[in-house]
Amino acid sequence: MGFLFAILAGAAMSVQGVMNTRLSEKIGLYESNVWVQGTAFALSLLAMWLLGRGSFRLLGETPKVYLLGGALGLIITITVMLAIGNLSPTLAISTILIAQLLVAALIDAFGWLGAEKAAFHWNKYVGILLMTGGVVLFKLKL
Repeated sequence: MGFLFAILAGAAMSVQGVMNTRLSEKIGLYESNVWVQGTAFALSLLAMWLLGRGSFRLLGETPKVYLLGGALGLIITITVMLAIGNLSPTLAISTILIAQLLVAALIDAFGWLGAEKAAFHWNKYVGILLMTGGVVLFKLKL
């Protein structure tokens, strides 16, 4: 199920990035961000009311750094729109994926943010290099 969710998330992120970029071309970068984040907030409230089983009372017991995840949504949405607007969707998303992989590898390797430490062996370095080489090849004008 994890792979299915990852595929769905990746597909949705790519489509959303292009949709948000096109919206920002019509109404403005920050205006489109407000629309995107606002509709996500409204739908999140609905999902919480229908499906939620947690409690906001536990926020006080949560490490404060974890509360910044929502603020990263602003950075993610705006920088994805800017990347796609200045590159092609494929090149932008490929670069974003490599950056995600590198940061996720660091989180695993050092056990940051409560993640269990996971070794980062040579094959993972080769994989990242191959992905980066793929982006370079994609960008080349032959």
